[in-house]
Amino acid sequence: MTRAAEPDRAGGCTAENRDALFATLLEDSVEDLYENAPCGYLSTLMDGTIAKVNTTLLSWLGHHREDLVGRRSFTDLLTVGGKLYHETHFAPLLHLQGEVRGIAMELRTTDGGRLPVLVTSTVKRDAAGQPLLIRTTVIDARDRRSYEEELLRGRQAAEEDRRRAEQDRKRLKDVLATLQRSLLPPALPAVPGLEAAAHYHTASPEHLGGDFYDLFALGGGRWGFFLGDVCGKGPEAAAVTSLARYTLRAAAMNDPDPRAVLQTLNTVLADHYRAGDPRYCTAIFGVLDRRGPDGADGFEVTLASGGHPSALVLRGDGGATYLPTPGGVLIGILPDPAISVARTVLGPGDTLVLYTDGLTEARTGGGRYGDEALLGFAAGLAPCGAEATVKAVADLLDGFGDGLDDDTAVLALGVPVVGSPPSDPTLTTPC
Repeated sequence: MTRAAEPDRAGGCTAENRDALFATLLEDSVEDLYENAPCGYLSTLMDGTIAKVNTTLLSWLGHHREDLVGRRSFTDLLTVGGKLYHETHFAPLLHLQGEVRGIAMELRTTDGGRLPVLVTSTVKRDAAGQPLLIRTTVIDARDRRSYEEELLRGRQAAEEDRRRAEQDRKRLKDVLATLQRSLLPPALPAVPGLEAAAHYHTASPEHLGGDFYDLFALGGGRWGFFLGDVCGKGPEAAAVTSLARYTLRAAAMNDPDPRAVLQTLNTVLADHYRAGDPRYCTAIFGVLDRRGPDGADGFEVTLASGGHPSALVLRGDGGATYLPTPGGVLIGILPDPAISVARTVLGPGDTLVLYTDGLTEARTGGGRYGDEALLGFAAGLAPCGAEATVKAVADLLDGFGDGLDDDTAVLALGVPVVGSPPSDPTLTTPC
């Protein structure tokens, strides 16, 4: 077998067959390749008059050859916007550079439609470098235009969705902020002989928190106060918060004994949520009994705690201690929970600080912030009034940054030193 007759292992045919195939392909005339090319061809004189146009472009536009050649210019095929762009950008660049590539334009069809195209034009010159004519290639860009329009519609839809989502999020934040404020006293009352301050730090503006506090008159020179933390977040926690606040107030008006008040709250929560969806909280409730007619000699404090972190006492002579309330359990868990009771006296310069566990459970570089760190921080503040203490704790909370992932409430009650500059006893600093 000769080499010419050997089978072509790649294509499965002989070299002779391949040569014959190539010869057949080469029989296509140059004119046919021009006229029926997959793109439009157009040749114009330097003044823009159409000198030659292929069948492909004629079929796209719906024109007859005799209507264009020698009669019309390239700009006659353009839309109004295309003509302006051709005169101000396309033509000047073409004459300056001799070539312009891939310009997106629109051609007018005979039925009044528009054909999006990509246009490339090149100036043909003679041997002396003088311009003779302009050769233009036109590529159908309808599929590309459809794709771009679909992308644009998708982008616009996504932007509209983003805008609406942002509006919905803002409205939700506003609603949540309003609801959160409704679960806290708008301001603490003025108590003769007492400075009171509070702070509420919201870990996330997109979630309702479950921390709560209050200070209110019981009559006869006695004042009730409480601070608590409902387990969980969201609307369910907010419902428990609202129920707990009003229950504690109502129970204290009936019997201000702190242990009895928390037992009443325990009963209400257990009865209200007994249908397989238990809700519970930690809470600390206290009563202030005025010593002397105007509270200048301080207050006797009786506290009851249901599973809540121990209160801090900053003493006027310096230093700080916890007021232990051990053994208490969560409110709403057991039918007859153990409730711890503690007593102390707040004298001039002393400050009692209640807080929720978001403070001690904040994440730091060395783990959780913890009770010991908080005690050391408080000892460094003492002696310190209620307003200054709350301000210092608020700054501490801000310093945790992302490490503070739980809402935190702080309530401070202090007895000013006689003769010290007066401060605003109704100060409350919601975050």
